[in-house]
Amino acid sequence: MFKNAAADISTTGTEKRLLEAAGEIFAEYGYRAATVRQICERAAANIAAVNYHFGDKEGLYMAVLRAVHNAHVEKYPPTLGLPAGATPEQRLRAYIRSLLYRIFDEGRPGWHTKIMAREMMEPTRALDMLVEEGARPLHQDLASIVRDLLGSKATDEAVRLCTLSILGQGVYYRRARPVISRLYPHQKYGPKEIEGIAEHITQFSLLALKGLAKKVESPGFRRCQNANQSQRGKYL
Repeated sequence: MFKNAAADISTTGTEKRLLEAAGEIFAEYGYRAATVRQICERAAANIAAVNYHFGDKEGLYMAVLRAVHNAHVEKYPPTLGLPAGATPEQRLRAYIRSLLYRIFDEGRPGWHTKIMAREMMEPTRALDMLVEEGARPLHQDLASIVRDLLGSKATDEAVRLCTLSILGQGVYYRRARPVISRLYPHQKYGPKEIEGIAEHITQFSLLALKGLAKKVESPGFRRCQNANQSQRGKYL
């Protein structure tokens, strides 16, 4: 979850109206084209209110992105309420379910998805904030699970590649949904279907990780890894 995110969707009064209006305007026009005047007109707020509550246009934009991220992570946290001491397998399953429920959440305003997509396509300075305060902690959570499943002998590169592979299985449903709908027109995304997809990704990933963990433990694999790293170093 983002740090220092006092201004969230639950904020009342003028701040809430500004956040909602700004989210819609930024999603529609993009950060650079959107104007404070447009936002304030839609929020029925004085232009000075943006400076008072958020400092400036960029501060408002960052507050909107924080609010969107926090709303989704609070609704579907990576642990999904797992108790302390849960096994790595349980943690992986919860993480994947959380990821998919955030991806397929139909209850959020349409501009939530659109503003995040715009930031990816037209990055601003806010993207660094998104990564450091939002994406990196979530990524590290999954990497920690992967390392536990691979074992202490796994290289950082193996953990990184496996982490990205697991994320890729889920994110594909977001990025390629128009393609999937054409390939499989009858595919639905209700709770039953989401649980099925989550279980498939979990089992698929666990089998791969367990197989790789056995490979990592073998002396031959370690020698091969060291040789590959030495070979790559010659070309750096």
